[in-house]
Amino acid sequence: MSKTIKIEPNLQFVKELQEVGGADLKKCYQCATCSVACPMSPADNPYPRKEMVWAQWGLKDKLVNDIDIWLCHNCGTCSELCPRGAKPGDLLAALRNMTYRKLVKPAIIGEWMSSPKHLPILAGIPMAIFAFIWMIRAALVGSFFPLTEDGKIVYGNLFPGDFTIDPLFGLVAIFVAICFGLGVKNMIDGFKANVTETFVIGYKKPTLKDAIIATIKYDVLQHSRFKNCVDSPADEERVKGHQILFYGFVACAIVTSIVAVAHWGGKVIPLLAPVGHTPMPLWHPVKILANVGAVLLVTGLTLLTRRRLNSDTKKSVSNYYDWYLLGVIWVVTLTGIGAQIFRLAGVAPLAFFTYYLHLVSIFMLIAYLPWSKLGHLVYRTTALIYARYIGRLPIDEKLIEDDKIFVI
Repeated sequence: MSKTIKIEPNLQFVKELQEVGGADLKKCYQCATCSVACPMSPADNPYPRKEMVWAQWGLKDKLVNDIDIWLCHNCGTCSELCPRGAKPGDLLAALRNMTYRKLVKPAIIGEWMSSPKHLPILAGIPMAIFAFIWMIRAALVGSFFPLTEDGKIVYGNLFPGDFTIDPLFGLVAIFVAICFGLGVKNMIDGFKANVTETFVIGYKKPTLKDAIIATIKYDVLQHSRFKNCVDSPADEERVKGHQILFYGFVACAIVTSIVAVAHWGGKVIPLLAPVGHTPMPLWHPVKILANVGAVLLVTGLTLLTRRRLNSDTKKSVSNYYDWYLLGVIWVVTLTGIGAQIFRLAGVAPLAFFTYYLHLVSIFMLIAYLPWSKLGHLVYRTTALIYARYIGRLPIDEKLIEDDKIFVI
């Protein structure tokens, strides 16, 4: 006897989906071309056809707990081949955007991240914080653009790390970590309730440790699944841009960690202090790594921005979430480079103002991370680990039985 399922459409959810990138979802007439064309879709219960049906019906609960929206890497092939122009790839991107907004509280930040009309609030918060610090410090040192006794620009004279920058960003980091922790818990709870194990013949279930290692090795460090979505030069540029940008962030994260550990560790072990002392000379290994990271960021951003500007609207349409993220990373990168150039040139007003904008943009990048598109670094990685753990893999992904588990 068949089981009766009660469907309760959420029409407001459908409207919100259309506003954040799923404008063409009503054009779908369920031909399944998208699921057949997708190189990433599993054989069992493939996507994105089912997501198109659920979205048209307004099945919010099923969609926000759907692991497949994170397995999609948005290559655009499904949208390009869709005979009705329904853009399934854009719908899945829109669903991810909706999930960013709703996955973790405070939900108001998710609302602010969803529309350009709230950008003044997002930028205004850090601008006010760092402007307040600037004014207080200027009053204490007697100048808005203080120089050292030998006439050099040292940003720490205006924004001391010990009691302004480090405590503030330390608290922001703790806040973001807690939010991500709650978000990941909510994701996994949703997956457990809605996603079934789909092991195929010959698949040996990995341990959680195996799934984590394989995901980091293949999906994160090598971008293997991105490479599976390549069918044009533009797609190759997208993969290359993402990978270069990723390693640019890694380089900058290493530099920040070295400086922080050396600075604070140097208070206990004095020999560490010189390693992280700033400003560093250009020949310092840590400074060299920082500048290499800056070059990687500019290169990756250039490739990704060019792709967005030249993208075929029949395959994919860029939305506010895309441009917000690119814009903030561009500002972080250019102000970081500019702050170094103006400091070396000795142009104090430009140097300090550029550094101020750099701090503001870094705050915007980090503090709002769980609600921004860049949050996929955590959320998509979580979904990929869970998918490997339960056996939900692309139909053509090969597996071996030597206890090392994956060959892609």
